[in-house]
Amino acid sequence: MVTLDVRPQLLDALSALRERVAAARFPLPLAGAPRARANRDELLAQLDDYLVPRLRQPEAPLLAVVGGSTGAGKSTLVNSLVGRRVSEAGVLRPTTRTPVLVCHPEDHHWFSGMRVLPDLTRVWVPHQEPSDDLLLPGEDGRRLLRIETAETLPPGLALLDAPDVDSLVADNRVLAAELICAADIWVMVTTAARYADAVPWHLLRTAKEYDATLVSVLDRVPHQVVSEVSRQYGALLTKAGLGHVPRFTVPELPESAWGGGLLPATAVAPLRTWLVQHAQDRAARHDVMARTAYGVLDSLNSRMPELAGAAAAQYAAALRLTSAVDGAYDSEYARVRGRLQSGAVLAGDALKRWRAFPLDCTAGELLDALVESLAALLLCAVTAADERVDEAWRREPAAAAPELLDRDTSLETAEHRIGMAVRRWRRELEEYAEDEVRHLERGAAPDPELVAALVATVLLGGRRARVAGEGLAERIGAHGALRLRDRGGRLLTEHLDRVMHNERERRLAPIDGLDVHVEPQAELIAALSVLQKER
Repeated sequence: MVTLDVRPQLLDALSALRERVAAARFPLPLAGAPRARANRDELLAQLDDYLVPRLRQPEAPLLAVVGGSTGAGKSTLVNSLVGRRVSEAGVLRPTTRTPVLVCHPEDHHWFSGMRVLPDLTRVWVPHQEPSDDLLLPGEDGRRLLRIETAETLPPGLALLDAPDVDSLVADNRVLAAELICAADIWVMVTTAARYADAVPWHLLRTAKEYDATLVSVLDRVPHQVVSEVSRQYGALLTKAGLGHVPRFTVPELPESAWGGGLLPATAVAPLRTWLVQHAQDRAARHDVMARTAYGVLDSLNSRMPELAGAAAAQYAAALRLTSAVDGAYDSEYARVRGRLQSGAVLAGDALKRWRAFPLDCTAGELLDALVESLAALLLCAVTAADERVDEAWRREPAAAAPELLDRDTSLETAEHRIGMAVRRWRRELEEYAEDEVRHLERGAAPDPELVAALVATVLLGGRRARVAGEGLAERIGAHGALRLRDRGGRLLTEHLDRVMHNERERRLAPIDGLDVHVEPQAELIAALSVLQKER
């Protein structure tokens, strides 16, 4: 007999692994991202809804989840196993909107709390014929689990009627998959007409992959073809490596054809006997629990590295996106510095103003022209950097993430931000000029605005502004001119750095907001390693 290992160290390692899995994010639209997100969600469902609660409380009742495709007769099968109608069955699809869990009254406390399926709100109603009012489909957005009790079920066994795994309602499909992940026993129901369909075989292959305790039910089989259909279905199971799976056949009867919700006891007696025996026989019960639990644990050996690989791919893609931004902005910033050294700002209207200064142009007008020219240079650099980023991102599938596409590309907004920064630099430069002038003799002190215009021309005009340097020295002295040029140059560098840094950060902010880091890959593998060591 196989027993469950419930040592505290194992549970601690499993809890730590669970936290690492929950923290993993796959927001970038890479080829493997949808599969990684689905695998993460499925793994979390198995850990939260089954594995952790089962290891913590191995004495809890066995939970057999009845799943299958639309119209397979799951609700009718559950009703017939219980001996009364507890789940709505009928010809309309999908019939099962709210999952129904049935257990013996003595076992009610195991399922009324949040031990398993903690994300589902419990609803308990006294026994009466099910109706639309009792199905409570969660109109308020809550996901519900209806709890029923029946003395016809033995203590230690619970049945759960899950929604259709191929339901037209997406939420039903997701919920059905989560419920199956919470099972000690998977009862897969298909029909004589649909046993070769893709949906039941996907479930069967998944059960084999996780080495889950599995039961297959071939439902609604016409008596004329029972032998032939059963033989063909058995051959398919054997070919898929599932020949050992207990297989039960339920004949087609008027009750199943018309959705009456209750079959004769003899029709489901073999399946009921198997379920009851595995719930009540100590050795069989422990074998079922151990096989399913260890099957999930063993599956982590392949699932965790796959998640880690997907996390690494996410980080690598985020790094490529970030590098494209950094490269573009670094290149454009170097270009801006080069153009400043060459005096590119002193061009166009700014150059005309300088040539007219001071006879036909005031210091304020010259400063206005220089500020406008500097802002235009910076705006062109930011625009060119963003264009280079866009070109690089067009070759990167990860850039198609909605968070990266939904960004403010308004040139007016960038123009406003840059204009504000350049005007702030002008105001601070004028304050520096006032400080220098304040130390001069009152009668010989020049106008601070004129001094600011001259030093701005020196800093932005390159070789063309040599005359401006000479004029500045004449007005405030060689030492004062040198001191003001140094302070103004450092101030200009600071503001240029800040402008380019802020615009770069605005472009990087959506990537940073995705919270893609290098740590998850190592953390997932480390958590798996600790778990393996504890096992």
